[in-house]
Amino acid sequence: MRIVIIDFISLDGVVQAPGGPDEDTDGGFAHGGWSHLFFDVEVVGGAFTDSMTTADALLFGRRTWNGMAEAWPGRAGDPFADQMNSVKKYVVSDTLGDDELTWNNTTRIPGGEAVDRIRELHKADGGDLVVMGSPTLARTLLSEGLADELRLMIMPVILGGGKTIFPEDGALRTLELVSTVTSDKGVNVCTYRTVAEK
Repeated sequence: MRIVIIDFISLDGVVQAPGGPDEDTDGGFAHGGWSHLFFDVEVVGGAFTDSMTTADALLFGRRTWNGMAEAWPGRAGDPFADQMNSVKKYVVSDTLGDDELTWNNTTRIPGGEAVDRIRELHKADGGDLVVMGSPTLARTLLSEGLADELRLMIMPVILGGGKTIFPEDGALRTLELVSTVTSDKGVNVCTYRTVAEK
């Protein structure tokens, strides 16, 4: 399975709390919901729709899964929501109990087993394993060389600090830009693939 990370991201590399003011206030982050000004259904929404066409499963960190599990079950009735609700989902968490996995078709991966379990999924046959949001998980996947593709909605805003998906380990990682689309609101939707080391 290819592992595809898709995220809203600011010009200064912040991915924290794009969806709402109370989504993630860690570190005093005060700009929750910053992506709304720049969202459009065709280009930005289209990036998510496109990612789901090849997705066999979704992979989340606990905080992102919690937010999605609250939001999507109540939106049944349109094709994208129905796919979000029916597709297989994995959540990396040491704190969620099995009785809390109320979002349909969710399997918990304990944090201590996450890299090994995700490596197994990565080697398995199937479509894409899509990671939405989940900055800590995305950073780990990049650090471990487990991300095959980044789809970044680069928004014309500087947030001045916050969570990022990029490792800070000093390692050089080369990517290939395979497509870019610019929305009328100035969002660059860029798809990058990792380049194997020679």
